[in-house]
Amino acid sequence: MTDEKGAMVWIRSLDEYEIAQRAQHAQPATIARRVKHLRRFAIATDRSPWHVVDTDVLAWLEQLDVADSTRLSMRDSLKSFYRWARATGRIDVDPTAAASTRSKLRLDVPPQWEVPIAGFRRYLLAKGMMPTTVRAYVERMEAFARENAGLEPFEVTLDDLFEWMAGKNWARETRRGRRNIVHSFYRWAVDTGRMEVDPSEKLPRVKAGEPTARPATDEEYQAALLHATPQLRIALRLAAEMGLRRAEVAGVHSRDLRLRDDGTYWLTVHGKGGKVRVLPVPASLAVTLRTQPPGYVFPGQIRDRHAHAGGEGHVSARYLGKQITALFPPGVSMHALRHRFATKAYNVNRDVFTLQKLMGHASPATTQRYVQVSDTTMRALVEAVTP
Repeated sequence: MTDEKGAMVWIRSLDEYEIAQRAQHAQPATIARRVKHLRRFAIATDRSPWHVVDTDVLAWLEQLDVADSTRLSMRDSLKSFYRWARATGRIDVDPTAAASTRSKLRLDVPPQWEVPIAGFRRYLLAKGMMPTTVRAYVERMEAFARENAGLEPFEVTLDDLFEWMAGKNWARETRRGRRNIVHSFYRWAVDTGRMEVDPSEKLPRVKAGEPTARPATDEEYQAALLHATPQLRIALRLAAEMGLRRAEVAGVHSRDLRLRDDGTYWLTVHGKGGKVRVLPVPASLAVTLRTQPPGYVFPGQIRDRHAHAGGEGHVSARYLGKQITALFPPGVSMHALRHRFATKAYNVNRDVFTLQKLMGHASPATTQRYVQVSDTTMRALVEAVTP
């Protein structure tokens, strides 16, 4: 620090922060570690705590000659301090926000978290979850571990979880998903005797958001078809004309296409959670699929439980999704094609139960979230009941 006044601001602020942490029942060891890190930062910076900017934080973290796990722990201490500062009105802008998105800080999973997360992964696979779902759960827990690198996995408290969630500017569905995955991890930890009490049990439940269907428009879809390669054009059509998820599109195999006695083609779709459904294929799309070589329509290195023993695999759903999304304007993803299918199919005859079966949903309430009710439909209903 450059002057005595700045030093006194840091000292007073750290004392107040330590008192606040104790009031929130944070573990004494956690408080001591965070204050130690903050003092180290205070010595290194030439600013008072309330004049620190994001570049100060990033520069300090990147120049530290410490192990990756220690760097992440120090980052978490800074984030905790500045979240408290913002919540108590001491600052308007959190200077640590950029430290969460900077690629140089996306480091390895902290060592103390590796074995627990590996055990959680085996548990999810033993439950029969699809590999893609397991991978998503594990990636979310790895992110949680990085953001809480200074904590031991089975010593995390409810207040630690509150602090973690409070510092996130997530959309409701993202918050709901992250909360549920962390809860699954700690429920597993208790069920397997690794912990006595589930710290996530009293995390507030996050309600599902209101339906926000955002179907791709006809213009967006036609433009994407125009600019797509022949292979991606097939992916576009499977999503837009049959409502398939990106993982379902990625896994389409020539053996899944079957000709029935009436001359129509049907496709066996391997859906979410290992569920299988059989869908009718539009005639023109069936012709295109029949011209593809035997095997996966989108071959790649990612294998799944349906792959042949010889090593055949298909592209990952994530990779395919990125390729398709790149064909659309910003804000429109491959999933918007599924919304498009649901909206158009529903408007044919308002048969939500058939649509539910086509979409592979467990509940018609889920299907409803995919349907965008048009202004024309709303006006027609209002006019119909008007004397």
